[in-house]
This record gives sequence, structure tokens and C-alpha cells, in this order.
Amino acid sequence: MNTHNFELKEGHEYIQLNNLLQYLSIAQTGGHAKILIQNEEVLLNGVIETRIRKKIFSGDVVQLESIEVSVK
Repeated sequence: MNTHNFELKEGHEYIQLNNLLQYLSIAQTGGHAKILIQNEEVLLNGVIETRIRKKIFSGDVVQLESIEVSVK
């Protein structure tokens, strides 16, 4: 499994799921991120997540295929 750590910017409590996927180049565009999420390919803390703009906080773990992202 390919593991990444993502650190939230200082002063920010969260990042939206679609933006996280784009920022890490897991999704090439916002539309691609939306498709990945709607096709139930993304797990948040081990549970399928279908909300495109779901707020991702420190301590959350996002998984997609063989990629795992730990948010700090």
C-alpha cells in the first residue's frame, strides 16, 4: 500500500475530500474526484464515503485503491 501523510495548513481545521484528492494528484480534476467519490471508490476511516465535499479533519484516514492518506 502506498501511504501518504497530509498536513493541514496552519489555521485550517479541515480540507474537503474532493480538494484533498486533487491536491495529492490522486484525481486529475475536480470532476475526476467527484466520479471517484460517487462510484464508492473512496473510504474514509474504513467506511465508503460518497459526500464529495466531506470535511476531512486531522486524524482521518482516506483510502483509495492501494493509496492511504493520513491527515495530520
